[in-house]
Amino acid sequence: MRQIILDTETTGLDPATGDRLVEIACVETINTVPSGENFHVYIDPQRDVPDEAFRIHGLSTEFLKGKPLFDQVADDFLAFIGDAPLVIHNAEFDMRFINSELQRSGRVPIPMDRVIDTLAMARRKHPGSPASLDALCSRYRIDNSRRVKHGALLDAELLAEVYAELSGGRQSALVLASEIKVVQQVEAVEVRPRPQPLSPLIIAEEENAHRSFIGKMGEKAVWLKYTSTSES
Repeated sequence: MRQIILDTETTGLDPATGDRLVEIACVETINTVPSGENFHVYIDPQRDVPDEAFRIHGLSTEFLKGKPLFDQVADDFLAFIGDAPLVIHNAEFDMRFINSELQRSGRVPIPMDRVIDTLAMARRKHPGSPASLDALCSRYRIDNSRRVKHGALLDAELLAEVYAELSGGRQSALVLASEIKVVQQVEAVEVRPRPQPLSPLIIAEEENAHRSFIGKMGEKAVWLKYTSTSES
């Protein structure tokens, strides 16, 4: 199953008050495993980046000036995500910005029914526990040491690992890989007859005593089919 792990960075908290997208990152996964195909772009918000936002993601007004406008990358973004489900942490926040930009550029908004919110998943799976991306990385022992500041691509890559844990995908993949390895090992075994058969480990008296014992079990005794085979 193809899914898109998505994250954004913005100039603030609310597109209704003029805040804009400054970064979009998408990581493609197939059955919760990253495929290696990503979409990542910085966007010129056509406004200044407040200090509060800069301290979070480190993207300055000067850095973003001259980057593509959202309208210039929108078609590539929509083509990349296609009709795949979108996996987002705190999805309502990111989707408000994405749909605001889509509407601003005259495009159709993305419905929320195709979005999977990992924040809601984490709260259901671990009620009462911290559910931030950092907290979930710590819970699942995912290395997030590079996350000095928020960055859409790194956060999407980390979220892909978190989502695999939340959905059981990583454990399933490990079990499947283990089963495949065992099958391959079995298929690689070549059974060959011995050049010289080994001498019997039991003597004739022991064999006769065993046959006599089995004869007392009745006609349906399982051992009978083995003794009859050896006698034929």
